[in-house]
Amino acid sequence: MITERTDEEIAQAVQKGDSSAFGILLDRYEAKLLRYGRRFLREEDDVRDAVQEAFIKTYVNIQSFDPVRRFSPWIYRIAHNEFVNALKKRKETVSLSEFDTIFPHPVAKEATGDVAEAAELRRLLDGGLQKLDAKYREPLVLYYFEDMDYKEIAEVLHIPSATVGVRLKRGREALLKHVENKA
Repeated sequence: MITERTDEEIAQAVQKGDSSAFGILLDRYEAKLLRYGRRFLREEDDVRDAVQEAFIKTYVNIQSFDPVRRFSPWIYRIAHNEFVNALKKRKETVSLSEFDTIFPHPVAKEATGDVAEAAELRRLLDGGLQKLDAKYREPLVLYYFEDMDYKEIAEVLHIPSATVGVRLKRGREALLKHVENKA
């Protein structure tokens, strides 16, 4: 069955002329790209438009995809570019306001059952995330929220893997410093 195939195998089928296989990729990535886009754009219609444009560009450029590589970073890079272009058109900045949505694990591990304490921690972390430079914020989002590894993040952001590690470390340190200063 085609749905049991990897993304790379399905992309290769599309490259060979099986345009119906693209629907499987659309089904697999639509929710993920919408979630990712909401970290960039404020209006839901803008997010949906940008994701639709990303899928159109993915389909049009599918022949340039190398099936030896992973499909996920390739499509995320296309989506990333569409979101950045949409921001530039609207002259907006990236707003990542829901830290507990983006980074559920650290907040969940720290929660002690005290709802007020957990809410305060979320507020502090949210404030810190908003103060981060985008070059630190985006790797954190891709790592924690989109569950990508260093290599995939490097492919999406077009930076070396070592730089991903440095930016994640510095982003975490900046968040911790913000929380410690506000607590």
